[in-house]
Amino acid sequence: MTPRKIRWGVLGVASIAVRRAIPGMQRGEWSEIAGIASRDKRKAEEAARKLGISRAYGSYEELLADREIDAIYNPLPNHLHVPWSIRAAQAGKHVLCEKPIGINAPEVRQLIEARDRAGVKIGEAFMIRTHPRWLRTRELIRDGRIGELRVITGSFGYFNPDPKNIRNLPEFGGGALLDIGCYPVTISRFIFRQEPLRVMGLIERDAQTKTDTLTSVMLEFPLGQCTFTCSTRLSYNQRIAFLGTKGRLELERPLNPPADEPTRILIDDNPSDPGGSGISAETIGPCDQFAIQGDLFSKAICGDGEVPVPLEDSVRNMAVIDAIFRSTASATWGKP
Repeated sequence: MTPRKIRWGVLGVASIAVRRAIPGMQRGEWSEIAGIASRDKRKAEEAARKLGISRAYGSYEELLADREIDAIYNPLPNHLHVPWSIRAAQAGKHVLCEKPIGINAPEVRQLIEARDRAGVKIGEAFMIRTHPRWLRTRELIRDGRIGELRVITGSFGYFNPDPKNIRNLPEFGGGALLDIGCYPVTISRFIFRQEPLRVMGLIERDAQTKTDTLTSVMLEFPLGQCTFTCSTRLSYNQRIAFLGTKGRLELERPLNPPADEPTRILIDDNPSDPGGSGISAETIGPCDQFAIQGDLFSKAICGDGEVPVPLEDSVRNMAVIDAIFRSTASATWGKP
């Protein structure tokens, strides 16, 4: 049976949308990008022309009013995620919203209320959570391939000193923790299959922008610990490792693997040998994580499966991030 394609509209012409999400969703079997909006219609028309999208709108309101649109992808700046997702829900549209879903947990609770009142589906766009290699990693750890998982550790960063960039504007929800620190938070919760008991954070803020530019975090789980550093003032880096009682596991380019190349999960069954004689690799074939994410959400709209990252998970993720910020302010452990 040929699947019914969900007709998607995109709010804005953000880089993540035009470079990754839209081309990925256009490769899907269940998703059709039917429209794109910008407050500058020329930008919407230019993006539509480049990406082969049939409709361009000169306002977000015009897109939400279009009855031919079933669902909205929201890649707007962080502070606009919840307000425009609520407006989309009120217009009867399903919503896939970019991470982080909001600025804080109370915002996400408002979004849950709006979802329930409107009777639509809303989810957070953590594309890694549906990638086959992350599902396989979770399976390997659950099955004891590296013994008992005790530590998750990683670092994530890029160098962006531009004070006018939205990632450096606190009023836009900028800063390292919200932008990229949300990834190791969701990864650790996803892999441990638990919520952290307490958290500790250390933040260095930019004197001019006031956003966090270097943040280190400790999360204590019932079964182990997660430590990570995220930064907007370091050379580009992304690394995450899983350390168990009998081995370790790492993923190549954990956040944004190439869609057209295979990727590897590296497993060290003999970590006592510094020469690496115990290292083997599982190869995951080429796939587009944005296509997978879009299709799973589209199928959920059609009643085939669940929303991949529902708001109930999102509010717990934001509660952890809120607790990290509180911890840095008080210089004490915080509880989500």
